[in-house]
Amino acid sequence: MKISLRNRIKEAKEFVQKRTKLKPNIGIILGTGLGALAGEIKNKSKLAYKDIPHFPVSTAPGHQGNLFLGMLGGKKVVAMQGRFHSYEGYTLEEIAFPIRVMRQMGINLLIESNAAGGMNPNFRAGDLMIITDHINLTGSNPLIGPNDDSLGARFPDMSEPYDEGLIELTEDIAIQERIRIHRGVYVGVTGPNFETRAEYRFLRLIGADAVGMSTVPEVIVARHAGLKVLGISCITDECIPDRLNPLDLRYMIRVAKEAEPKITRLVKKVVERI
Repeated sequence: MKISLRNRIKEAKEFVQKRTKLKPNIGIILGTGLGALAGEIKNKSKLAYKDIPHFPVSTAPGHQGNLFLGMLGGKKVVAMQGRFHSYEGYTLEEIAFPIRVMRQMGINLLIESNAAGGMNPNFRAGDLMIITDHINLTGSNPLIGPNDDSLGARFPDMSEPYDEGLIELTEDIAIQERIRIHRGVYVGVTGPNFETRAEYRFLRLIGADAVGMSTVPEVIVARHAGLKVLGISCITDECIPDRLNPLDLRYMIRVAKEAEPKITRLVKKVVERI
């Protein structure tokens, strides 16, 4: 007999809470090549995903697969060092499961980070982009199926998936810290292949500034659960169809690593100011 989503959340939450007394207010997801922020968390507890009941296990390069709980910028946080993707074989419900667990642990705000391809011609590799909105082109939705009203409304509103107040705060801090940053729309696809020239043209035509293989299912579930969301993309490559070069994952991870100090500083300052 399949265990209900609510009971799976409960089992994972209880496992984590038996190993730490900290009750987090803020959740953070660290994407490809962006896991160093975990090193800034003080008095932290570390749990491997493979040990947490019902958690998927990260298999993508640059995703260490650890859950940290501790203090960052004077706030109680829980941080995922790595995430999950549909190209790994996980359902969107499985991908977003940790969001459910963090919500039940007490968070009311989620900070998302990811690595993305930049299609806006004003973007350069290594830039950061605050996500103002997204387009779901995964072909599915993590809320498909029976709805548990105790977890969220059947038809959640998505008129403001990314909190405007957090967007403005992040932009102000970036200016103060002299970090080059943009606003833009993120489009989520399944991967694992990178896009063709025609696909980049199409995605740009429908209003996307950056493209990636994560984040959107997590944000849908976060909003379903009533969480405020801030999203930041690290632009790891320039996806301009007329001057497109073959993509190399090692290059993209290297760009993300080089940009990592900026995003670490920015997120830490945002957490301090929230």
